[in-house]
Amino acid sequence: MRKQLDQRIPILIDNNVKKNHRSFIVLVGDKGRDQVVNLHFLLSQARVSARPNVLWCYKKELGFTSHRKKREAKIKRDVKRGIREVNEHDPFEIFITVTDIRYTYYKESEKILGNTFGMLVLQDFEAITPNLLARTIETVEGGGLVVLLLKTMASLRQLYTMTMDVHARYRTSSQHDVVARFNERFILSLSSCDDCLVLDDELNVLPISRGKDITVVREERRKGAEESELKELKETLADTKPVGDLVKLAKTVDQAQAVLTFTDAIAEKALSSTVTLTAGRGRGKSAALGLAIAAALAHGYSNIFVTSPNPENLNTLFEFVFKGMDALGYEEHLDYDIAQSTNPDFNKAIVRVNVFRGHRQTIQYIQPQDAHVLGQAELVIVDEAAAIPLPLVRNLIGPYLVFLASTINGYEGTGRSLSLKLIQQLRESTRLSLSNEIKEDAAAGPSTKRPIYTAPPKVRTLREVKLDTPIRYSAGDKVEQWLNALLCLDATISPRSALHGTPHPSQCELFYVSRDTLFSYHPASEAFLQRMMALYVASHYKNQPNDLQLMSDAPAHHLFVLLPPITNDETHLPEPLVVLQVALEGNISKQAILDGLQRGLRAGGDLIPWLVAQQFQEGKFAMMSGARIVRIATHPDYLSMGYGARALNALNAYYSGEYFNLDESAKADVPYSDTATIRESTTLLTDHPTVRPATAMPPLLQRLTERKPENLDYLGVSYGLTSQLLRFWKRAGYVPLYIRQTQSELTGEHTIVMVRGLRSSTDEELGWLGEFSKDFRRRFLTLLSFKFREFNSIMGLSVLEAANTGVKYLDPDSKPALTSQELSFLFTPFDLKRLDSYSQNLLDYHIILDLLPTVARLYFEKRLGEGVRLSAIQSSLLLGMGLQRKSVEAVEAELQLPVSQALALFVKLIRKISGNLQEIQRAAVSATIPVPAQVSQDGTGSIVSLVADAERGLKNMEAELDVAGDEATTALQEKQRAIIDSLDLSRYAIDDASADWSIAEAQIRGGRGQSTVVSVKTSNAAGLKRKLDGAAEAPSVKTKKNRRSLTKKH
Repeated sequence: MRKQLDQRIPILIDNNVKKNHRSFIVLVGDKGRDQVVNLHFLLSQARVSARPNVLWCYKKELGFTSHRKKREAKIKRDVKRGIREVNEHDPFEIFITVTDIRYTYYKESEKILGNTFGMLVLQDFEAITPNLLARTIETVEGGGLVVLLLKTMASLRQLYTMTMDVHARYRTSSQHDVVARFNERFILSLSSCDDCLVLDDELNVLPISRGKDITVVREERRKGAEESELKELKETLADTKPVGDLVKLAKTVDQAQAVLTFTDAIAEKALSSTVTLTAGRGRGKSAALGLAIAAALAHGYSNIFVTSPNPENLNTLFEFVFKGMDALGYEEHLDYDIAQSTNPDFNKAIVRVNVFRGHRQTIQYIQPQDAHVLGQAELVIVDEAAAIPLPLVRNLIGPYLVFLASTINGYEGTGRSLSLKLIQQLRESTRLSLSNEIKEDAAAGPSTKRPIYTAPPKVRTLREVKLDTPIRYSAGDKVEQWLNALLCLDATISPRSALHGTPHPSQCELFYVSRDTLFSYHPASEAFLQRMMALYVASHYKNQPNDLQLMSDAPAHHLFVLLPPITNDETHLPEPLVVLQVALEGNISKQAILDGLQRGLRAGGDLIPWLVAQQFQEGKFAMMSGARIVRIATHPDYLSMGYGARALNALNAYYSGEYFNLDESAKADVPYSDTATIRESTTLLTDHPTVRPATAMPPLLQRLTERKPENLDYLGVSYGLTSQLLRFWKRAGYVPLYIRQTQSELTGEHTIVMVRGLRSSTDEELGWLGEFSKDFRRRFLTLLSFKFREFNSIMGLSVLEAANTGVKYLDPDSKPALTSQELSFLFTPFDLKRLDSYSQNLLDYHIILDLLPTVARLYFEKRLGEGVRLSAIQSSLLLGMGLQRKSVEAVEAELQLPVSQALALFVKLIRKISGNLQEIQRAAVSATIPVPAQVSQDGTGSIVSLVADAERGLKNMEAELDVAGDEATTALQEKQRAIIDSLDLSRYAIDDASADWSIAEAQIRGGRGQSTVVSVKTSNAAGLKRKLDGAAEAPSVKTKKNRRSLTKKH
């Protein structure tokens, strides 16, 4: 039965053909596939050009056969079975027979990049992701048609609860319930697209369509000011060779200006210049680069190198190189020849062009990692630089002319990091050089003669070019605007307001963001979402639209924002300073852990638990609950001001229970109406999905005191290792547990996983973290001489310092000091003698190089005790030379120290370590005398130390010696007394009545002399005279005796 067609459908298609814009039609119903034929017919009627080709994307089953012979065989079988007439023609079969259709699986959609189609058909909605949506829609040319096929449903709100294929990856072992928030936002966004019609499978316009009020555009699109400006520019440059011939090939004013900028840089022939070209997809970047290469050939450049992630991406670039060469009069085979790759992976892509017109010139493709071959380069072109790791791009910049081009948005959205990181660094270095030059000019003064010949500049000059005007379709395309808003592809940072200033981090507050409200498509929520995504894009290397769906639908993910102080009278949403995305992980069942470790069966998500369980072969960690900080994005204008650290501290405090009062009675959750509830009487023609009112949604921002935190054991993070990020996370108290030994293909960095405990955890509860940190430190010390040898020694030292933070959670007694037995096992006496001699400057350092790995490992494992303390530079020297096996010259370049100074510091550290090793030996020798470990047992069963026995024996021996000495002294005194008593003392008697005695007494009393000794004659002096034998000795003895007696008296 024939039915009159709604005129709004052909009007929409015809209007957009005239405006060179794209149309978007959503077909709801199982028979929508049959209406694709009619829509293609309407598009063919509206276009003057050839029949539009079609791109048909699907998941697995197309629903019909695209093979012509199989279709013919099916028709014959149907006729033979009597279910089809011989001359019956199916419009759909005719359509797929006579139309140029390219069928593509969604998983192979990357192959269509760079191609252009007049019509796009998307089926199997459950398999569509934001990446696929953007990747395929961008291939449609102006005036084309995008058709989305949906199955039969009573209401579009049924998509709110539809399970998408990607949801299977979002579920984790403990988080199963997925809410399709992205689908709700997608359906509601259709009502904001002016060039979108939502139809049923009978081509009835549904109420949600924004384009249902469309009117006819009577006049065709007039030539705008840009076209007249482009024409005028081409006429002005017509006589200027060679740029005039190249500009004629430009399609837009932006592209022509880009070619002029490239040509100016080429004509200057300054080999320290950089030109950056950034644009969205379909703006003609590759074409502009190709024309610039042709201009470089005309200016005599001989060695031109081109690089991109894959040589197949350069097809458009080389196409316009040849167009430019044709415009300049070059002829293939006579003036140049082309070499194609023999690598099957490159699909015969062009890798070399040899030009031999005037002199030998070469255009050569190189891999991005082959920067070492650019020694003789004069011009280097880097296409799609954002898809190349930033370290590799930096290596490609050298003393030659460099052209950088990249996509700043689109389905990949990778280019923003290039413009915000690498280009910003180039811009700052250029600004620094200019300011220094101005200062030098001011110091020189006007009268100072400056030299005619100056040294080449140390910093590069920078030119920036941006392409805004699309070439594939005209500017102002409504489908592009809708897609950019839906996927936040054009999210830009709001400039910092001078009125609000920069509040102190302690005044800022962390809020929980309700995802139900954030993705409700409410105008206020949309504005806040765009701001959050702008921070994401500005803060990370790679962003893709799929991140938006992960953020909205993944059940384990939660969002937090750090906001400045909010006053009660504010009427607008505050600007987020920091955005935190957290994923809850862990709490995995024991059986799932066993399956993962033993059988390799691993569920999605839970990155840190599975990684730690695999690396340490310990399943208990995966049973713990944790939160991984997926992203922390800080506003670029507020970097290095403490806001990121403040957000992390608040997050840790929140999960530690410092905000939510568990003693208070919890408030009952307010029930909100389910937007997916559909009445039985609802039909597509009467249903109009709308944004929920604000009263039917939870608050967008919720204070942490109003929400009960999940019960966690730790916080973790995984990121690309750089010195700046490591310093940030180490300062926040995170401990490294894993570093990937291979570099990331995107950033060229090593992935690192760091973990920290909560504030509420005690050191005993964090013993597991100490054990993991100790094992990581041991493995890292060994791997420093392998892949991690590429690390800067300061970087390696920082990682070890962070690991030591975790080791501190272990019991101090669990760190055994180095013993003499271990020392004798590690070093021979000759080794210790060499170390001692070198520490005394008697040897060259080469003689002890073989000992450095062992010495360094002992020091960094804290086996030498607290007696050896090295400075940061000495530790870096020991790590670089001992563990990374680098030469002194290499470490010198890293530390920026002269070799002599480095060796002087090295001698000092060896002297400290050698002295410590000798002290260990001396302590071991002294400990052998006596040996306190031996014991004996007496008869009563009590244990008595031999040392105590020896001490008592010594005391008894001393007492016995004292007694024996006293006895000997007494005997000697008695013997002397007996000898004295045997003498005749009467011979020495003195007559005290004599005059001599009186004179002696008077002499003593007078005290005229110092001496009290006097000489007095004995009364028996005459008897002495008669004794001749011994007479000389006897009086002398008597006199001395008398002197002593007299002395005693006085």
